[in-house]
Amino acid sequence: MLQECIEALNIKPNGVYVDVTFGGGGHSRAILEKLGPKGKLIGFDQDDDVKTNLPDDARFIWVNHNFRFLKNFLKFHHIKAADGILADLGVSSHQFDEGSRGFSYRSDAPLDMRMDQQSKPDARAVINNYTEEQLIYIFKSYGELKNSRKVANTIIDARAHKSIETINDFLKAIERITPFKDKYTFLSQVFQAVRMEVNKELDVLGKFLSDTTECLAKNGRLVVMSYHSLEDRLVKNFIASGNVEGYIEKDVYGNTNNPLKALSKAIPPSDEEVERNPRSRSAKLRVAVKL
Repeated sequence: MLQECIEALNIKPNGVYVDVTFGGGGHSRAILEKLGPKGKLIGFDQDDDVKTNLPDDARFIWVNHNFRFLKNFLKFHHIKAADGILADLGVSSHQFDEGSRGFSYRSDAPLDMRMDQQSKPDARAVINNYTEEQLIYIFKSYGELKNSRKVANTIIDARAHKSIETINDFLKAIERITPFKDKYTFLSQVFQAVRMEVNKELDVLGKFLSDTTECLAKNGRLVVMSYHSLEDRLVKNFIASGNVEGYIEKDVYGNTNNPLKALSKAIPPSDEEVERNPRSRSAKLRVAVKL
C-alpha cells in the first residue's frame, strides 16, 4: 500500500517527514522523491540489518533506534514539529524471510525474534523462564488464544525435561496440542504472542502514539498501517479519543480534548495489492490530521 501511504501524507515539498519504520526503505525513497531541496526526512529503525538500504541523500537523517524515542530524537535534531509521520507496523519482510532471526516457524533457527538484536529478553528466555501466569497472559493477550493455559502448561512440561533452544525445539514442544486443522493459524498466533512480548510491541506503539500529537505540526498527518486487530484497536482508539484506551475526555463545557481528526475509515488493501503481496491481506491503513 505504498501509494496509499504517500498520498495520505499529503507531502509538501519543503516539509519535514518521519518514517519511523524504515525497513527496506521503500516508503522513505518515495517520500524523498516528493520532497524539494529544502525538505527533510527522518528515518527510524532499530534493526542494524537495514543499514544497507539507507539512501545517500543530504535531506535524510538516520536514527538507528526504536520509534518509542521519536520525541527525543526530533528534539536532538532540532526539529520542532513534523508535517507527517508514517508508521508501517509489524515485522518486515526481511525479518520474516531471514530464517536465522527466528521470526518464522517455517525455518529452524535459535529462538530469537528480537527486532533489536542488542535488546533483552529474546524468545528463548521468554519460553524457558517465564512463569505459567506470564505465559498464559501473553498467549491470551497477544496471541488471542482461547487455550492459552493449555499452551503455557505444555511449554512448562516440555522445558522441564529439556531446554527449548530452537524453533524446531519449540514446535516439537507444542506438537501434541497443535491442531491438524488450522495448524498454521494456531502457530501464527503462538509466534505472534511471543514476538510481541519480546519486542514489547503494544507498549512501544502506545508510547509512540501518545508522542505524535506533540511531534506533529498543525495540519500534520499521522499515517499508520497495522496488520492485526491488537495494533489497529490502539490506533483506532487513539485517533478517536487521543488515548489508546479509547476513553473520550471532556472539559467542563463538554468539549473533547482530542487533538486529532480521522480523515477516513480504515483503508484496506486493494485486490491487486493482495494478489501481488499476500502478506498485505490483513493490513489496515488509518489516517488522521492534527487539529
